[in-house]
Amino acid sequence: MKKLCLSAPLPFVGQKRNFARAFIETLKHFDDATTFVDLFGGSGLLSHITKHCRPDATVVYNDFDDYRRRIEEIPQTNALLAQIRALASGVKRHQRITGDIRESIFECIAAAEKSGYVDYITLSSSLMFSMKYKLSLEEMRKEALYNNVRTTDYPLCPDYLEGLTITNCDYKELFARYKDVPGVVFLVDPPYLSTDVTTYSMYWRLSDYLDVLTVLNGHSFVYFTSNKSSIVELCEWMDKNRTLGDPFEGCVKSEFNAHMNYNSRYTDIMLYKRHDTPHTSSAA
Repeated sequence: MKKLCLSAPLPFVGQKRNFARAFIETLKHFDDATTFVDLFGGSGLLSHITKHCRPDATVVYNDFDDYRRRIEEIPQTNALLAQIRALASGVKRHQRITGDIRESIFECIAAAEKSGYVDYITLSSSLMFSMKYKLSLEEMRKEALYNNVRTTDYPLCPDYLEGLTITNCDYKELFARYKDVPGVVFLVDPPYLSTDVTTYSMYWRLSDYLDVLTVLNGHSFVYFTSNKSSIVELCEWMDKNRTLGDPFEGCVKSEFNAHMNYNSRYTDIMLYKRHDTPHTSSAA
């Protein structure tokens, strides 16, 4: 691995570039570890940094979102962006793309999809505003386009994932595979609660988020979260109220699928539990 990257080479929701230097310092606390397992590999940035700093260790990158394919297709992505850049040349930077130019861009994307591969996440970053990503041409057609097209090609990154043990599986399966390996450290960066997870290759609920905590017990780990999830606060509260148990245990649950409009749906949930208390009736 020749060059250390402090950010992922292609856009990815939740990449840890802001933590890169702090993460490097954190790795020094695990200088005797022999194996690092990146359970939620994402952009591979944590795995990349770990292997660069610890070339002697085994670093397992769980490429659940197929980021590796996106890197391999950078030449095709650059070629498509070059065509779009030319089409949008008459639109001022950061201004909305409309009319015939917009349609021409969609035609260009459709042609690229038929003949090969389209990295819609990278494409979204050039045609929409920051952190707004779509995964298909159909989804992009519903959005406003803007001339935020990258002005230069993305650099090729043949060494970015060099030396990593790459897998693609559910994090629980990967954890089970390595949980008893001596000297293992788990890198745990799950999708955050209260954030958009549509670009991840998984369905993510509160229970899924809490399930992740089970891998921390009894193991060395580096765990990432945010104040949006309040997960640290929740764990502190649970520690202070250990005897509470599940207040919904034994409840009867009713659900109702509701529709706000044609593209917005939600599920109403009602929980109830009868608590029988002894009582005496008065005489007539």
